[in-house]
Amino acid sequence: MALPDASRYSLADDLTINRILNGMWQVSGAHGSIEPSAALRAMFDYMDAGFTTWDLADHYGPAEDFVGEFRRQLTAVRGPDAANGILAFTKWVPRPGPMTREIVESNIDISRRRMGMERLDLLQFHWWDYRDIRYLDALSHLADLRDEGKIREVALTNFDTQRMQDIAAHGVRVVSNQVQYSLIDRRPEVAMSAFCQEQESSLLAYGTLCGGLLSDRYLGQPEPSVGALNTASLRKYKQMIDAWGGWNLFQQLLSALKAVADRHDATIANVAVRCILDRPAVAGVIVGARLGVAEHIADNARVFDIKLDANDLATIEAVLAHSRDLYRLIGDCGDEYRR
Repeated sequence: MALPDASRYSLADDLTINRILNGMWQVSGAHGSIEPSAALRAMFDYMDAGFTTWDLADHYGPAEDFVGEFRRQLTAVRGPDAANGILAFTKWVPRPGPMTREIVESNIDISRRRMGMERLDLLQFHWWDYRDIRYLDALSHLADLRDEGKIREVALTNFDTQRMQDIAAHGVRVVSNQVQYSLIDRRPEVAMSAFCQEQESSLLAYGTLCGGLLSDRYLGQPEPSVGALNTASLRKYKQMIDAWGGWNLFQQLLSALKAVADRHDATIANVAVRCILDRPAVAGVIVGARLGVAEHIADNARVFDIKLDANDLATIEAVLAHSRDLYRLIGDCGDEYRR
């Protein structure tokens, strides 16, 4: 499968990504068991279809190990340069505390070993407690490791706009911030998006399909019971839908998305992803990959064939106008993790 040029985005001068990233939270154990050999076979399928950018984290169970083994198998089967065709973006999520050069570097070295990479493609940094400003120390050391060649680019995950401003004032350049962003959760549009544009930084969006709830599968369905929400993603994003406006309004949104999807011979999920990809400052959308369990490779590829027009957007906005303001209810991006 050959994806169009529009499927690529220059996140930095030396880093061109696929605009739909393969998310690996699903291998963490919170979404059921994953069989390693089946998962690795699926990673080859994604690569061969043109989806070559992976999003993961040091705490996503075996995710970094999967990347390392995938790279080893890829090299063995297809030659020493084959692994150069994939990108793997990991995260470092330390407990707040002292952030010396030694602590930072040793943790980055763990990810490098697990992933079999001399230089990490993108290190996305998260910090739990803003009251402890030693996150600035950590980022300064990460910037040094970038300049020394252990990391290609430094990025953030779930930082708010104020802290991004503080980081910029501290002199640390970051290329992206990964945040929750969907038609349900549009908090990045309040302040974050504009700041990223000013700084020539980008957003990587997750939760764009609300764990699969923003799909044809749930159109016309009764509100699911707690027991039916059998993955961490479904439970998390059902709570977001409840805060946003509830199941009845969500059904109206699915109906509107279905009408738009039918006009484009697409799916509800396709339209939901396309809407966020078209937002200012968005470089890519992370779509979870349940490796070896379920794949949506062909469906994901259809996103790049869709061009939404003013009528499409008006159909969707007519429903969104009735939703609650999650920025006022929750706060800025990432504040749901620090309440």
